Amino acid sequence: MSPVVPGIVSPERPVPPSIARPEYVGKARPAPFTGSEVKDAGTVERIRVAAQLAAQALAEVGKHVAPGITTDELDAIGHEFLVERGAYPSTLGYRGFPKSLCTSVNEVICHGIPDSTLVRDGDIVNIDITAYIDGVHGDNNATFLAGDVDEETRLLVERTQESLNRAIKAVKPGRAINVIGRVIESYAKRFGYGVVREFTGHGVGESFHSGLVVPHYDDPGSTTIIEPGMVFTVEPMLNLGTHEWTMWDDGWTVVTRDGRRSAQFEHTLLVTENGAEILTLP
Repeated sequence: MSPVVPGIVSPERPVPPSIARPEYVGKARPAPFTGSEVKDAGTVERIRVAAQLAAQALAEVGKHVAPGITTDELDAIGHEFLVERGAYPSTLGYRGFPKSLCTSVNEVICHGIPDSTLVRDGDIVNIDITAYIDGVHGDNNATFLAGDVDEETRLLVERTQESLNRAIKAVKPGRAINVIGRVIESYAKRFGYGVVREFTGHGVGESFHSGLVVPHYDDPGSTTIIEPGMVFTVEPMLNLGTHEWTMWDDGWTVVTRDGRRSAQFEHTLLVTENGAEILTLP
């Protein structure tokens, strides 16, 4: 398969003025988050709505991942879905990101910018979409198969999803947050997959990225204790080859250094008294 190359990025899609924007839109960077990682019941209910909407949007865009569609057309589908329901697509204008979701094809690990790139038979496409509504964000992503995908890649995608499932089961109050990365990395190592280290899960809610960091590898320094009421994402990125990456000149698109494929899945989780509830279910 030939490597992914940058395409032509279309103009930014408009959002009706009646839809509330996150505070960072039009700014170089978001304001630092100063709230609590433990959310009150009212905030949790608002995040639940945003997260369900993001999950519905992800499912809708995913249905259209097929050979012959462009990643820009996938962006249009996600954009319209959220805007029609009164939500703002959180990535649009976040630190200058020009589109309403991320499309990461094949060796693109994360943060691919939708453009004129055509999805080909045998490709994999990660769709990462976040909804902002009623003052909070809900964030999720999934990797979709386009057409006839080879066995090695298909297994990578299945196992990346399984690594997320296992990590979610490990979330329990009182445990250090590095239990999440330990579970993901130990599973990925069975298959010789690279586990991306520098891009992580994060606290989410009133802020798109709150400052809470959730590594996907076994990081002994991540000793934050998981507490009931915390809301954060887990979003492992597993590579067929090395965990190392390079970034395109656009300042966003992250690709595997060896050009081999990468898969990712993400949920927004609420920590409960005895585990974790997945908020990003359609």
